[in-house]
Amino acid sequence: MECFFGSFQLPIKSDLQKSAVVIFHIPELGIRFKAPFDGVDEDHNDFAALLALLEFIDSNQKYLKSNVYQIFGDNRKLINQLNLMEPLPVKFTGLFEKTSDYKKKYRFSLAWVSHDRNSALDNLYD
Repeated sequence: MECFFGSFQLPIKSDLQKSAVVIFHIPELGIRFKAPFDGVDEDHNDFAALLALLEFIDSNQKYLKSNVYQIFGDNRKLINQLNLMEPLPVKFTGLFEKTSDYKKKYRFSLAWVSHDRNSALDNLYD
């Protein structure tokens, strides 16, 4: 099952008083999630979006038919860090460990997709 995640930086003077919106999309199920988030930077926001997706998968197993997930994000640096191709900043160690725990529990691959092919970022304003 293909899944997409990402984040959208909000303007500094946003009414939400958050720095971003974290998003994930599971096209096969028609599920789209968006929530405001106050991350420290773009990588943190994208990490939060990925973990929201993984937590959704974890808590909805009885409704998900697939046990193999292909997860796509448009933050190449974060994808490379999670795939152990680039060093991970120490500040993300705890988030990386959570992601690793989910990877042990569920079979998923994590790959980069260009911004224009990341369906999580479609329909940002609905």
